[in-house]
Amino acid sequence: MKVESVPFKLLAAYTGVKTLDEALADPQARRLLWLEILLNDRLDPVLDLNAPDVQQAYRKACRWYTSYRSLIETVVKRAPLSADSSPVDQRDYRTFVEALRFAADQH
Repeated sequence: MKVESVPFKLLAAYTGVKTLDEALADPQARRLLWLEILLNDRLDPVLDLNAPDVQQAYRKACRWYTSYRSLIETVVKRAPLSADSSPVDQRDYRTFVEALRFAADQH
């Protein structure tokens, strides 16, 4: 399965991008990619973690998943992400909560 065949949930609604290439080319979508990874486990098997922007977004998603796993799992059902106990940047908390609220409304 190619990443282009996996529909975005958050990025499509927030930025209008439909493919990973579009997301990486769009500054706003690139900043939100970690949230798409966090909330859309259908992306997990098709992500190219050798791409620096994708790898950075994946690691950030893993940190937030590790810190807020129980909260995330009450909102969305997803396969676990890799554990990463590095600290999260709390300046992203509001964006994280808004994305969770969006995801909850979609389920």
